[in-house]
Amino acid sequence: MNHHHLRAVPLALALVFGAGWASAQTGANTAATTPSTGSSMTGGQAAPHTQAGTGTRNTETSKDDQLSRSDRKFIEDAAGDGMYEVQAGQLAASKAQSPDVKDFANKMVGDHEKANNELVQLANAKKVELPAAPSRGKRHETEKLSKKSGGDFDRMFIDASIKDHEKDIKKFEKASGKVKDPQLKAWVDKTLPVLRDHLAMAQKLKGGAKKSAS
Repeated sequence: MNHHHLRAVPLALALVFGAGWASAQTGANTAATTPSTGSSMTGGQAAPHTQAGTGTRNTETSKDDQLSRSDRKFIEDAAGDGMYEVQAGQLAASKAQSPDVKDFANKMVGDHEKANNELVQLANAKKVELPAAPSRGKRHETEKLSKKSGGDFDRMFIDASIKDHEKDIKKFEKASGKVKDPQLKAWVDKTLPVLRDHLAMAQKLKGGAKKSAS
């Protein structure tokens, strides 16, 4: 009789600012470990909790549970980008000068938190470890944004939102045709219209700002 000690670590993942805990059930004869915590770049809120060096790469799974490397990479990248959008949106909701920019920021936060939570559940089911924070480049963007104020902040936030959503839309459009996992594809196709809506709103805000300036 073969004894496989499967070590399953609770994926304590909360995508920044109000995301909930998602945990995986431990298997028979396993011991749970305590996840480490991270911190966000804005406000010291708890970032997603992960356990380095554990999870999918050290967990035996059936072939049906395994994702392709490209699908796994997309999930990890989308999680980091989603965390950044929430961070930037939360910052704008508190610092923006324009009420319209504040409204857009609040909508962006709400939509991305919902999408992030769905991605947490998907990653949990597929045994994918998510990053504890956005990429270094995204964190640098948030730091630069946090140093602005008034109209300068609004303009930089709108420009960053346009740039990032354009990039995200390209990634999601590409992923829609290439991801192999059907559940991941469904999430991509569900999230893509939301990203397009955000881009249209940001572009409208920029157009309005230009008219006001002239």
